[in-house]
Amino acid sequence: MGMVEETIVVLGITLEIFGAMECQGSLVAKIEKKQLAIFCAILTAGQIVALGIGDFLSFGLSQYGVAAKEGFLGRVVAAVIFLFLGIRLLLKAWRNERIVERREEKFEIKRFLSIYARSILFTFLAGVALGFLGGSIPLLLALTLFLTILATVIGMYTGYRLGFEHKMKAYVLGGILLIAGSVDVILRYM
Repeated sequence: MGMVEETIVVLGITLEIFGAMECQGSLVAKIEKKQLAIFCAILTAGQIVALGIGDFLSFGLSQYGVAAKEGFLGRVVAAVIFLFLGIRLLLKAWRNERIVERREEKFEIKRFLSIYARSILFTFLAGVALGFLGGSIPLLLALTLFLTILATVIGMYTGYRLGFEHKMKAYVLGGILLIAGSVDVILRYM
C-alpha cells in the first residue's frame, strides 16, 4: 500500500475527529491552550494505540492460514471495512444531528471521552484493514499523529469561531475518502 492511499484513509478517519472537536469548540466559552494540549494528547494516543493494535491483530490473523487465500481474504476484508466506515460517515452526515449551541464555562471531559471512545473502535477497524494491506506502520503512526493533532486543533478553533455547521462537510469528505480507499483496494489489489 502506497503513501497516498495510507494518507487518504488516515485523513478519512481523522475528519471524524475534526467534526467532533468542532462541536466541542462551538460550546466552550474560551479555548484554554493547556486543555487543548491535553485533548490532543488523549486523542492522538488513543488513535495511535487503536491503529497499532488493529495492525498487530491483522498481522497475527494473517499468520494462521494458507498464504495465497489469506492475502485475497485480507484484501476483501480491508475493502469491506473501508466501505463500511465510509458509509457510516456519510450516514452520520445525512442525519446531521443538531446540538444546542450554548456556551459552557468548563469543558465536560466525560462527554468528550464518551464520544471519543466510540470512534476508537472505527480507528481499530481501519488499523486491521491497513494491516491486511501491508501498510507501513511507522508511516501510518506518523500520519495519524500529525493529522490527529491538526484535526483536533483546527476542529476546536473552527467550532469556536464558526459553530458546528462544518461538521457535516467533514463527515461527507471523510466518507468519500474512505469509500475511495475501498474502491482503490478493489481495483488495485484484487
